[in-house]
Amino acid sequence: MFTRTSILDGISADALRAQLAQMQQIYLDLMSGNKVQGASYTQGDGSRSVTYTMANISDLVQAILGVQSQIDALTGQRVNRRAPIMPIF
Repeated sequence: MFTRTSILDGISADALRAQLAQMQQIYLDLMSGNKVQGASYTQGDGSRSVTYTMANISDLVQAILGVQSQIDALTGQRVNRRAPIMPIF
C-alpha cells in the first residue's frame, strides 16, 4: 500500500480549507494592488506567520496548489497529475 507523505499530513481538511480561503484572499488582494499581505497559522509545533509581496507571489501560488492537493487527497478527490515528459526520437 502506498503511504502518502506530505508536509501537510496530520492537518484536518477543515483546517486546510480555512487556510486555503485565507491564502486565496491574500492572492486576490495582491493581484488587486495591495503591496504586502500577511498570514498567520498554527501548526502542531507552534504559530507561524508569513508575509507575501508581488515579488514572491509564485511562492504563494505554489502554497495554494499544495493545500488544494492535500485537501483533494484527504477527501478522496482525484488529484490531476501531468503525464511524464517523454523524449521524442
